[in-house]
Amino acid sequence: MFFRQVLHPDLGCASYVIADGGIGAVVDPKWEIEEYLELAADNGFEIRHVLETHNHADHVSGRGRLVAATGAAVHVSPTPGLSYEHETLADGEAIELGHVRVEALATPGHRPEHTAYVLYDSARGEEPWAVLTGDSLFVGDVARPDLAVDAAEGARELHASLGRLRALPDHVQVLPGHLGGSLCGSAAMSEAPGSTIGFERRFNPLFAVESADELAERLAGSLKPQPPNFRRIVALNSGPLLTEAAAIESLGPARVDDLLRDGAVLVDGRAPEDWAAAHVPGSVSATMVHAAVGSRAAAAADPESPVVVAAATDADALAMARRLEAVGFRRVLGILAGGIEAWHAAGLPLGSVESVPAEELAGRLRRGEVVVLDVRDPDEWEAGHVPGSLLVPYQLLGGHELERVRAAVNGTPVAVVCGAGNRSGLAASLLRRAGVANVIHVRDGVPDLEAHGIELTKEVVNQ
Repeated sequence: MFFRQVLHPDLGCASYVIADGGIGAVVDPKWEIEEYLELAADNGFEIRHVLETHNHADHVSGRGRLVAATGAAVHVSPTPGLSYEHETLADGEAIELGHVRVEALATPGHRPEHTAYVLYDSARGEEPWAVLTGDSLFVGDVARPDLAVDAAEGARELHASLGRLRALPDHVQVLPGHLGGSLCGSAAMSEAPGSTIGFERRFNPLFAVESADELAERLAGSLKPQPPNFRRIVALNSGPLLTEAAAIESLGPARVDDLLRDGAVLVDGRAPEDWAAAHVPGSVSATMVHAAVGSRAAAAADPESPVVVAAATDADALAMARRLEAVGFRRVLGILAGGIEAWHAAGLPLGSVESVPAEELAGRLRRGEVVVLDVRDPDEWEAGHVPGSLLVPYQLLGGHELERVRAAVNGTPVAVVCGAGNRSGLAASLLRRAGVANVIHVRDGVPDLEAHGIELTKEVVNQ
């Protein structure tokens, strides 16, 4: 039997390739399918099946591209409203791959149609040896229940599903659909690639919760802002199969300038401090230096709008374009060939914002020279923040929240902070794009301020 976990590190997603007897299946395929095709060619099997644990809300499935490349059949649990050809795989039903049996186990909660897959290998024995838990059970965590139904309702369904997983033997490997960093769980999610039912039973506190009401209460306190663009991604994954990746063109500066004048958005994948030093005016900073670049970009730019990508190198720009496609950007027009250097060499205008370390911000705070805008998640802010700072998670920096920031700063320089400088770079770019003056990007995190004499507070006041 062949088995391989394939990761998408930017999104924290895990997919799986299973094969035996020359027949292969891919579970929860990512948008970039080349690795699956290479594994099949190198290991002598054909990909005949594609299985999904659920209709994903954080990334566009690669199943359509796999179907186009291999002719594989798509298997999903009975799900209303799907617009693509598929075969249903209901609870208890299975597909056979040589000696391997892949059996569906209904596990609603994250989404109503969610299904885990229990793996049997008759060459090893009669008992199951692994379960692909998708977005139900993670290592050290469980799924968020609020992306398809009311959070309390989803948590009650999830509690029953976790009970079905707890009924599996302790030795069964737990192979999740996400690793730490994904928006589909909480900060408790481990980056470990797998676990066992026995280990999770002993060390995962949410897996052991006995009451559905208690699970709902505990999950409600850990929910982060919903993933940006998730409804659009769900719709794309429910619609006709997406069979082709975009043809990403290399565009000269003059052509990019024309596209921007016509309404396109330039997404810049360089480090935040590089964007701050020199950038295309109106561009959005969504650095590739940290993971989840696609999700951050989707919070900042409309995925239905035309987009051009710039990065430190053309190869990086192409990679970033694919990451944007993976979160539902369907109009990626191309990359700025040669990047910011080519833009500057063409005589086109540059923008810049001040970028300072924590030490410099500390001095300005003591002198009362700045207003601090904290763009982290609420749980991070509650754990410790600058007294008097304004909390607006970067995902919400639009509409009335933007106007609230304008009113709060009232012309005073605004220092934008987060945990490591990546989200603050994105937020600073959004403020500049909206015409806010005197924006300062802080390239260190809020906790770094304590080393420079700024005492953080946990006091929560009305925002």
